[in-house]
Amino acid sequence: MTILVTGATGNIGRQVVEHLVKRSADVRALVRDRSKASFPEGVSVAQGDFLDVDSLRKAMSGISTLFLLNAVVPDEFTQALIALNVARSSGIERIVYLSVIHADVYVNVPHFAGKFGVERMIEQMDFKATILRPAYFIQNDLMIEDAITGYGTYPMPIGAKGLAMIDVRDIAEIAALELLRREQSVEPLALDRINLVGPQTLTGTDIAAIWSDVLARPINYGGDNAEGFEQNLKQFLPALDGLRHAPERVTALLGRPLRPYRNFASAIAAAA
Repeated sequence: MTILVTGATGNIGRQVVEHLVKRSADVRALVRDRSKASFPEGVSVAQGDFLDVDSLRKAMSGISTLFLLNAVVPDEFTQALIALNVARSSGIERIVYLSVIHADVYVNVPHFAGKFGVERMIEQMDFKATILRPAYFIQNDLMIEDAITGYGTYPMPIGAKGLAMIDVRDIAEIAALELLRREQSVEPLALDRINLVGPQTLTGTDIAAIWSDVLARPINYGGDNAEGFEQNLKQFLPALDGLRHAPERVTALLGRPLRPYRNFASAIAAAA
């Protein structure tokens, strides 16, 4: 049978497609713009949109397992509900959904509230799903690369408790593995939630020290005062501390060590 990957031209979705193809899965990619549809040989492409029910029905025809990833947009919750209803009417039971860590805790943050609402609907609609809850993406720090390399400051106010950041490449591989596990199971597997966290819990001081090492010059930490920074990000992030979890289950899923933050920083430094 066929696995449908939504968000297939994005950073995570594209990598999910590639991992599935490497493991000989039959893959269909849902895209809004065919001009961006550059995938490995053998991937079928369906053009559609979450708000276009007819295109979704066509994309989900003959699908056995769904990877549901939708963008952070004002109608994110509506898009996901439409996709879930079309999936159910198309006979799809098996889903892997990309949510966010602590979606059930930070329900006053719109992005988190939307994700938690989708999680609840998946449960209420009795889908046999894996809900992936990733922590802060390591690659989010690309947004502040200039501040680090150009001004010698790591400005992200992480807080004293630190963050267990995770590499998006690890997220994509885990998503692919979970899709295959559900696809290949004789009977649909029970609902499961997995917190996706990185191998280390790092404070801002820890990260500044990594950057200082890989860039061979002092990088200062801007401090833990998150008030001003969070005013800009409050629609998308919870309080920037306390995301502390054991990574053993995630490591076991991958069958290899998780990528540490230092790998990300070293790649940036090498390209600078």
